[in-house]
Amino acid sequence: KGTIHLFRKSQKSLVGKLTHEFRLVAADRRSWKILLFGAINLICIGFLLMWCSSTNSIALTAYTYLTIFDLFSLVTCLISYWVMMKKPSPVYSFGFERFEVLAVFASTVLAQLGALFILKESAERFLEQPEIHTGRLLVGTFVALFFNLFTMLSIRNKPFAYVSEAASTSWLQEHVADLSRSICGIIPGLSSIFLPRMNPFVLIDIAGALALCITYMLIEINNYFAVDTASAIAIALMTFGTMYPMSVYSGKVLLQTTPPHVIGQLDKLLREVSTLDGVLEVRNEHFWTLGFGTLAGSVHVRIRRDANEQMVLAHVTNRLYTLVSTLTVQIFKDDWIRPTLSSVPIANNMLNLSDHHIIPMPSLKAADNLNPVTSTPAKPSSPPPEFSFNTPGKTVSPVILLNTQTRPYGLGFNHGSAPYSSVLNQGFGIPGMGATQGFRTGFTNVPSRYGTNTRGQPRP
Repeated sequence: KGTIHLFRKSQKSLVGKLTHEFRLVAADRRSWKILLFGAINLICIGFLLMWCSSTNSIALTAYTYLTIFDLFSLVTCLISYWVMMKKPSPVYSFGFERFEVLAVFASTVLAQLGALFILKESAERFLEQPEIHTGRLLVGTFVALFFNLFTMLSIRNKPFAYVSEAASTSWLQEHVADLSRSICGIIPGLSSIFLPRMNPFVLIDIAGALALCITYMLIEINNYFAVDTASAIAIALMTFGTMYPMSVYSGKVLLQTTPPHVIGQLDKLLREVSTLDGVLEVRNEHFWTLGFGTLAGSVHVRIRRDANEQMVLAHVTNRLYTLVSTLTVQIFKDDWIRPTLSSVPIANNMLNLSDHHIIPMPSLKAADNLNPVTSTPAKPSSPPPEFSFNTPGKTVSPVILLNTQTRPYGLGFNHGSAPYSSVLNQGFGIPGMGATQGFRTGFTNVPSRYGTNTRGQPRP
């Protein structure tokens, strides 16, 4: 028996939990390099923001936002290391891989918000263009370019590397790819660098630095200050176009959608599962991307009553595990029940159909306690049979339909249905019965004696 604690320990605050997790990550030597680059990044951002204020250049400010995005990518890399250290818990049964997906989504969305802010400031500057000082414009450009390229090429950022390859290409990558094909047609040795498509982060860093260099030259030669605003708009559009496909891809992962490139393979595997021995139906299948490169799914499999559950489960898991790493399979046997037909005696007064047509609705209260006649015993917890007559409406009284139908001809027929007694009292046209009404015709002037004509004379 354990010790009884009179006072429970107070739970850690949010800051305490974050500190504990940061110490867990910092204990790994691989994260020391990322922390060092993060510290240098903060220093570089501070200098760049001061130079943006001194030069009054909004294009340099837009380029500095790319350095801030590098800081977000370093934080995402730390989260990726933290996810690899953590194990699934009862609260997060699928693990913590979705945290790095959320980090990528947040980083790309913040970069797009920064691009929208630059576009708004640039629109205001077109109305009143300030003077641009080029003293530290070129220095800030090369410092930001060197640090961005050094960070991207030195640190292997697994989440962003996967997203940049899996997401659709941006318009900047497509235009550069067209230009690269032309260049590689002349110089084939450059195909390994420019083809099939360049790294989007390296591409936007080089394109932004090139725009700033053009801005510097035009301002120094012609004092054309409006080119700074135009360069800022170009950098903002390139940033937005580069980050948007990544935001869409990571957002679809967060929405638990099925990746388009695996739909055909999943359909093929499900068809193979449906043809396994003992499998009757595969339904309620749902597959989604749990993290970057991790596919999860669940499926219900209905099998025959004489099939081996463990054997079918092993075969289904073996087929789907090649594509779905985290799989949940629910096996249930086919459980069908035959319908029960109950009969009750019909009352005597139901046979009197002289004035009404009565549709009886027999009560099934006596059938409630009957056991259904099935090939297998019914389970107490099983739902009622599909074709059972024990349904709502069993206490409805019989429906009586009045027989108000009249015959449109007056040929001497009696209206309504004659009772059995009156039918038996009528004659059948047999000689000597003397019936006043014939059963076959119903005419009253038919002679009662057989073999006579209409005038009562005997036939020759």
